[in-house]
Parts: sequence; structure tokens; C-alpha cells
Amino acid sequence: MTEQNDQDKQDKPTLIQTIHSILAALIGVQSGKNRERDFTKGDAGNYLGVYVILVIGLVIGMVITVNLVLDAAAK
Repeated sequence: MTEQNDQDKQDKPTLIQTIHSILAALIGVQSGKNRERDFTKGDAGNYLGVYVILVIGLVIGMVITVNLVLDAAAK
């Protein structure tokens, strides 16, 4: 019983693997192997939390970039 629990913990995606999977999915290059791992071993809450944080960061980065470009163009 403990071997099965240890195996399940080892197979769950790490934080880095979760971030990698979400970034790959955002740009549309997710591999079938990783997608299958995500759906069978991953926790939806972890993926949702990381996804929200990454999207907010992406939007903030885009706003900053656009503002910098507009300021540079106005000079």
C-alpha cells in the first residue's frame, strides 16, 4: 500500500513541470505525453492557480510594453 502511495507522489507533476505544461499549452505546442500526464496525474487546482498567475503576468507585461512603446513614439 505504501509503495503505491509513493509511486503516485513520484508521478505527480512538479511545479516546474506544471509551469512548463501551461506555457506549452498557451502557445499550442503541448506534447501528447505531457498532456496525458497532466490529465491523469495532475491536480486541476494546481494548474488553474498557475494558469491564472501566468496570464495575469502576461497581461501586465503586455501593458507595460505597450506603454513603453507609446511613450517612446511620442518623443
